[in-house]
Amino acid sequence: MAVQFKKTKKLIEEDKHQNKINDRMLTCFAKTERREDTVSENAAMDETSGDDLFDVIIIGAGIMGSCAAYEAAKLGKKVLLLEQFDLLHHLGSSHGESRTIRATYSAPHYPPMVIESSRLWEEAQTEAGYRVLTKTTHFDIGPADNPSLQSIIHNCSTNSLALKVFDTDSQLAEQFSDAFRLPVGWLSVSTSLGGVIKPTKAVSMFQSLAIRHGATVRDRTEVAEIKRDGIDIIRVSTADGRQFRGIKCVLTVGAWSRKLIKSITGLELPIQPLHALVWYWKIKDGFEASMSAAGGFPTFAYFGEPQLYGTPSMEFPGLIKISLVSGWPCDPDRRDWTIGGGDESEVMRQAADNIELVMPGRIETARGPVMTQACMYSMTPDEDYVIDFLGGEFGKDVVVAGGFSGHGFKMGPVVGRILSEMAIHGEAETAVRIGVDMKVFGMGRFEKNPKGNI
Repeated sequence: MAVQFKKTKKLIEEDKHQNKINDRMLTCFAKTERREDTVSENAAMDETSGDDLFDVIIIGAGIMGSCAAYEAAKLGKKVLLLEQFDLLHHLGSSHGESRTIRATYSAPHYPPMVIESSRLWEEAQTEAGYRVLTKTTHFDIGPADNPSLQSIIHNCSTNSLALKVFDTDSQLAEQFSDAFRLPVGWLSVSTSLGGVIKPTKAVSMFQSLAIRHGATVRDRTEVAEIKRDGIDIIRVSTADGRQFRGIKCVLTVGAWSRKLIKSITGLELPIQPLHALVWYWKIKDGFEASMSAAGGFPTFAYFGEPQLYGTPSMEFPGLIKISLVSGWPCDPDRRDWTIGGGDESEVMRQAADNIELVMPGRIETARGPVMTQACMYSMTPDEDYVIDFLGGEFGKDVVVAGGFSGHGFKMGPVVGRILSEMAIHGEAETAVRIGVDMKVFGMGRFEKNPKGNI
């Protein structure tokens, strides 16, 4: 009993000692919180005063805005990156578990951009010290007379991009361990430039790198107005009354591009927000390893109806991502998160049939996808990007970039550099160097033809 009493007394003394430590820690935390509140209040006052003058104000902190902030900050410019929601939110187009990178495009201006972007992805990862891109091969499959596939083959040759063309089932089976089947009259193309990007992680990486180079980042900052302030200053006002001044401004607000640009200039830019669905399907037992990136499974695009794209099994064990390259028109501020527009069941059935056509017996298609996630695209009628100066009273002091979704995330690093160059130097030097004519991305194309480059 005496021994037990001594142990109990010792435990009580230890508890008292720990409680003193806890009290000191709580007091310290309270003081820290009060200091942080004071700093936050002072920072808010500084922001509202508008005394700071930034070289570049970038509105929209998705992949394009974050890459642009990084590139401008690397040049030693004073950069402000604004985001209307929390950083790394899931309300736009720059989030989720995977995006693909590929250079197989039917339009000639995209392959050189992807090749350059691939190099810049590697540079950014090296600087960050970790990877957001897993390299794979890329695979395209469709009817042999499909114009897009024929153009892809031509553009790969033009850009010295090594490719393999398969027009027999035996060739294809040898390349991908029987994962794919080639229907009669179809062909497929394989290139080494492919891969899977982790989007949220990638956006975070570029924001961190931008901050490392001196950029200022502010989230929960909804822009309400952009106006000229004298001859050389752009004044950005927020919904909560703050104001920021910059010499140049870049707009990368994704699905909100149409609304923001119309509020600034009255111009109706045809960038349509689309509610998109991301599907994950169950892989049948025994095929999980062979359909992973480590097992050599590629990123792929299916040029049938409906058009599909997919990634190796990476994000969720036993599941593979195969989704539509399309969506349903929506208002980015009034999305229906539960449906795809009313006809998604029929499109899902068609997708299941197409999966069985080219990957028979590998995926459980009868019950449809086992997981569905909502995303949002913003696309132009011709599916080409908008990268241009706003013009009018803003001249070359405001740069607009939008309409990237569906095939834009992979281009983030090269587009970010181009936007930075346009804002700071007044021209896209990188585009000139890699042989891309920026006229194809101009806003004026819709004045001549509502469908743009089509």
